[in-house]
Amino acid sequence: MTNILITGGAGFVGSHLTARYLSMGHRVVCLDNFLTGSRANLSEHASDDRLEVIERDVTLPFTGPDDIEVIIHLASPASPPDYLRLPIETLGAGSLGTFHLLDAAVSAGARFVMASTSEVYGDPLVHPQPESYWGNVNPVGPRSVYDEAKRFSEALTIAYRRHRGADAGIVRIFNCFGPRMRGDDGRAVPTFIRQALAGEPLTVAGDGSQTRSLCYVDDIVEGIVRFTESGGGGPVNLGNPDEISMLELAEEIIACTASTSSVEFVERPPDDPERRLPDITAARNELGWEPKVPRADGLSRVIEWFRGQL
Repeated sequence: MTNILITGGAGFVGSHLTARYLSMGHRVVCLDNFLTGSRANLSEHASDDRLEVIERDVTLPFTGPDDIEVIIHLASPASPPDYLRLPIETLGAGSLGTFHLLDAAVSAGARFVMASTSEVYGDPLVHPQPESYWGNVNPVGPRSVYDEAKRFSEALTIAYRRHRGADAGIVRIFNCFGPRMRGDDGRAVPTFIRQALAGEPLTVAGDGSQTRSLCYVDDIVEGIVRFTESGGGGPVNLGNPDEISMLELAEEIIACTASTSSVEFVERPPDDPERRLPDITAARNELGWEPKVPRADGLSRVIEWFRGQL
């Protein structure tokens, strides 16, 4: 049994990762301030004595349990409405939070994994995006509070690996989706599903030609687990090399829900990336990983989950 600390463990991805490690027989300490996460995401494990939930902000100095062997840093607002509403908190989680957790990892001799994002590539000028691409990020635009927080986290993680001997590494997560996403979190999949189930117009930004590459949460969790066990430094892209435009996604969700909704085009937000597609060569070669859940199957599961919530 491994003792694992997951920050943001009550969030969307974090709660699925927590459940995966518990199912593997490990002990999990979930650190979350519940700013965007929810205790309900962990409710099915409430009686499991191998799960400890600590309500705490990662920007405060933290000394983890002495026996912690793995720290996975997922804590951060992750959807545009959340990080635009919480800009200082987002920057704090990526800066002070990462400092404190890396110090704790070094002190405990623990493996540290930084959960970064495809947003470090900004509005990419290289397509698809390999880990060697440095990105095209507006450092003072509205999205910079998230993009630059993650870029700083990556720089800090690698500095600790190079100069303080930390067993630290980075994964870059692309467009993850699945059950437990909030209907109001502003990302395309939950927004379109919520609108379709309500019979409302699906609000597509711009002309809908911008693309994303959707990866089901179970696949992302598998990639994180494999990377954590690998001891590698990364960064390693985790995503689905199956690109779809936002207009196509809206139409697909309308069809999957048998909705009578139409599409309504709305203003496109500033610095919205034009294309997003991961090069997952490194994940395939280093981790033996690639996504297994087809987008259609993943969407079907999420739609049924949302129906249950309604």
